[in-house]
Amino acid sequence: MQGCHSGARKRFSTTVSVLSLLAVLLMACSSSDKTTATPTPTPTNVQYVDYDLHIPPDALNSPTIGPLPPDTKLHVIITFKANQDELKKLKALKNKADSGVDLKQEANKIGITDEQYAKIKQYLGVDGVSLSLDTLHTNLTVDAKASLLERLLQTRFVQHKLKNGRVFYAPETAPKIPDFMKDRIVGINGLDNYSQAPTGHAGLQKASPLTSASKQTAHANNCFLDNQTLDNQQVAHAYGYDSFWKEGFSGKGMTVNLVELESFDQSDAQGYFDCVGYKGNFNVVNVGQEPPAGKGIGESTLDIDMVAGLAPYADMNIYQGVDEQGVGSWNVFNDILAKIANDNTNSKKPSVVSISWGGAESDMTPEVYNAMSTNLQLLTDAEHMTVFIASMDCGAFSNREWNQLGVSYPASDPYATAVGGTQLSVDGQGNRSSEVVWQDGSDKSKCENQWGSGGGLSSEFDQPQYADTLGLKNSYSNGHRQVPDIAAAAKNLAVFYKGEWYNFAGTSAATPIWAAGMALLNQKLIVKHKMYVYSTDLFYEVAHAKQSKGHPFYDITKGDNLYYPATKGWDYATGLGAPNLTDFYTAVEGLL
Repeated sequence: MQGCHSGARKRFSTTVSVLSLLAVLLMACSSSDKTTATPTPTPTNVQYVDYDLHIPPDALNSPTIGPLPPDTKLHVIITFKANQDELKKLKALKNKADSGVDLKQEANKIGITDEQYAKIKQYLGVDGVSLSLDTLHTNLTVDAKASLLERLLQTRFVQHKLKNGRVFYAPETAPKIPDFMKDRIVGINGLDNYSQAPTGHAGLQKASPLTSASKQTAHANNCFLDNQTLDNQQVAHAYGYDSFWKEGFSGKGMTVNLVELESFDQSDAQGYFDCVGYKGNFNVVNVGQEPPAGKGIGESTLDIDMVAGLAPYADMNIYQGVDEQGVGSWNVFNDILAKIANDNTNSKKPSVVSISWGGAESDMTPEVYNAMSTNLQLLTDAEHMTVFIASMDCGAFSNREWNQLGVSYPASDPYATAVGGTQLSVDGQGNRSSEVVWQDGSDKSKCENQWGSGGGLSSEFDQPQYADTLGLKNSYSNGHRQVPDIAAAAKNLAVFYKGEWYNFAGTSAATPIWAAGMALLNQKLIVKHKMYVYSTDLFYEVAHAKQSKGHPFYDITKGDNLYYPATKGWDYATGLGAPNLTDFYTAVEGLL
């Protein structure tokens, strides 16, 4: 039950072996972070091949406006294939904490071997390159100036200007890489920046501030909100989380890892913590460049508040970073995923990951998909985590253009548990009274993250073979990955931001809501059964199970995401539905 069916991820033709590039790029380092070796001649018995970065031809044929400055610092990530047979063995283990498996010792089986890495380093011997191989031997980072990489790759970097005015850099000719590693590489990122950066969703759909009486500094005696806003107590009661609290299961011993590409205000977080009584360990981990203070759009704040309010004793790790330009990028995103995997290789605490960032599939190259998907698989199959990812907030049109169907990545990845959004209503006693698809089509000119619950069909991935459930095979099905998998409240959530209480909206609220629920569920499972559960498979197996009573999901059957209607069972607007955590737990017990 714990393993995630990988599905048939489309293999993007890496016509010229990616792993070869690995060898060339690595031509400059030792096993330590930096090399001081004297440059040595390139061996004459090495054959080189072109490497295709899969940048669209129209983009490569766009006008060039000059070279990339030679002293530009480039951060290149070479991602290796993960051994699928080894991952099948690892994902079959019920509970990593009790498996006795040391993932660090398995690294030679999971990624490249020490011998392969040593062979790669034979070609490095160049001053000025920094090299680092991750714990599981699947991600190799190479940091160097553009001028040095141009020599190693036998090309030069130029800047292009697209019709829409956007400027990107890329190699002028295909980079040359040694061919002896070609069958090991799945993606190389950082030799271009064609793919548009991932974006967050919160803040752009920020509602009006609450009543003036509540627009004060938050503290334990000033946490009363107006009746238009859902606070943590109401969400917890509507979804059954508070029944776990009453049993003593508030997330203690569990960890929620948040991926962030912006900063947050520590005083805002503390204000919310004071209101909800958050008692877990709160850790900030900077990956690469620390995000500049004061420039966050509220995404991090929203994620933190949702977890703290619903799993008040769970530990939180905030993994945050930006690139050299001070913004988030897919390279930083990948670095963060690899860092989470590294930090948890020998962790005995069950963890989940919550991600509220992404971008339209059409805005990025296969190099991004291939690298990201490898890291997501490692987190799921090797690390035994569920990776919850927001389905984005432009309804069925992820590229923000009306009537242009598409979904968001990484939510569309087969190793993601994609989370859509609902509009939840409660009565005067805080009981769940109704729930419909979250959507707003009042302004069709351009999506500013307000069109609602992202969902639809991927153009890049095949549908995994999940347990069959009502609605999963439908009139729209075409064999491609169907998004989302589940959903939760995504409108009118109370967040303490910039010293005030606000309503926030977005699937980036629904995502940490589910992550917090999984922390509560796994805490109880460990106490009662000495095991925990994970992966996207789990949700479909629960939905498929024939239970004599109970409803593990609140099935959303009203509304649409501006194209796909909510229907009975699974649908493209809200997936399997919103959490009914008490019944969900009962259903999981029935599968043990």
